[in-house]
Amino acid sequence: MQLVVARIGRAHGIKGDVTVEVRTDEPELRLAPGAVLATDPPSTGPLTIETGRVHSGRLLLRFEGVKDRTAAEALRNTLLIADVDPEELPEEEDEYYDHQLMDLDVVTADGIEVGRITEISHLPSQDLFIVERPDGSEVMIPFVEEIVAEIDLAEQKAVITPPPGLIDDRAEIASSRDSEDSQDSEDES
Repeated sequence: MQLVVARIGRAHGIKGDVTVEVRTDEPELRLAPGAVLATDPPSTGPLTIETGRVHSGRLLLRFEGVKDRTAAEALRNTLLIADVDPEELPEEEDEYYDHQLMDLDVVTADGIEVGRITEISHLPSQDLFIVERPDGSEVMIPFVEEIVAEIDLAEQKAVITPPPGLIDDRAEIASSRDSEDSQDSEDES
């Protein structure tokens, strides 16, 4: 199975290094020197990692055959794809590969059906489940432990405890003005 493990950013320096946006919890395994990665678009690859290092908190990679800034810049926005055994699981108990989460049924803790995960969006601050509702609309669920209470792969479901307004339009809005208005109307009676 193929998994996206990084996206190439801009060139760094003049010797062919590029910044990468890491999309794996195991960069030391997937993005190690000698790793051969497929690419999207396929015409830019496969790419073999020659060297890797961290500079100012960013991972920099250099690929075999990419020797200057112009060649490195031509790779910008290319996705790096690793072949992974479908039976392989992440090392940590509460980590999941995207393919494990796709198509899970999403339900609230009290059993209300929300929908089905159709996509996982990886943002800098957090990951989001894109969930298709039974009516065809979509809702975004932040993949954070405060909201996603349980992932049950055996039952093929994700149990969530959403705050008011996340999965419906009926957010509970409480303000001091609302309570003052109700107090004023009681005083006038």
